[in-house]
Amino acid sequence: MTAVAAPIRAKRVLPGFTLSLGTTLLYLTVIILIPVLALILKGAEIGPARFWAIVSAPRAVAAFQITLTAAAIATAFNAVYGLLMAWVLVRYDFPGKRLLDALMDIPFALPTAVAGLSLTALFSANGWIGAWLEPQGISVVYTIWGIALAMAFTSVPFVVRTVQPVLEDLDPALDQAARTLGASEVTIFTRVVFPQILPAWLAGCTIAFARSLGEFGAIVFIAGNLPFKTEIAALLAFIRLEEFDYNGAAAIALVLLFFALVLLVVSNRLQAWAARHRGA
Repeated sequence: MTAVAAPIRAKRVLPGFTLSLGTTLLYLTVIILIPVLALILKGAEIGPARFWAIVSAPRAVAAFQITLTAAAIATAFNAVYGLLMAWVLVRYDFPGKRLLDALMDIPFALPTAVAGLSLTALFSANGWIGAWLEPQGISVVYTIWGIALAMAFTSVPFVVRTVQPVLEDLDPALDQAARTLGASEVTIFTRVVFPQILPAWLAGCTIAFARSLGEFGAIVFIAGNLPFKTEIAALLAFIRLEEFDYNGAAAIALVLLFFALVLLVVSNRLQAWAARHRGA
């Protein structure tokens, strides 16, 4: 009779399921759920009439419009630039490629306040770039374009890092087959490559848009913070806190939280779509 060897269990690096799950849930509760719940409860104390009066005030509406417009501009730029950067990092080999790849993570590591100061110094009237733009009648600092620039700087890695692994996983035989059939490079990209990376690209753009809505430190230095002109919603909430208007700050923060949750749901749906697309 042949003895059957007992199955060998894979050694777990992390502790047991109960301890691991309990630790992660505790972290999630303390760091994320409790602050979000406190914000929601604070907003619930305001009442619907007072809440609507706060968020529909002309200054608040202007702040929301400026924030959404600048975030849309930044996301549109990152959608193109992030895709091109991911394409270059995956499809080409050149000296300094690893350095360029590492530089894509600078916005993650650099404090946003430092980024805001650097951008202001570069694009001000006497800065290296601003000194050339100002005579052309192009103003960046203290305009919505400066806000969009700061948002684009802090959110571009999300597009690059979302598209890059999908491009790396694509089978090069698809490109070769298309070339064998006489397809041009443009046709290969639009008909073969882009449909494969479209779900990941959309997910990256959605995350970048959400990151832009929540940006604060990089914007306050370059925006000038002029009400009805360059004042973003996050800054208005901060101003309300400094004025001890906690209800006003909570109401504005709740609107931003709503946008964030909607974008989170959209991003998760797009990522699930991308996973099914790759599996198919």
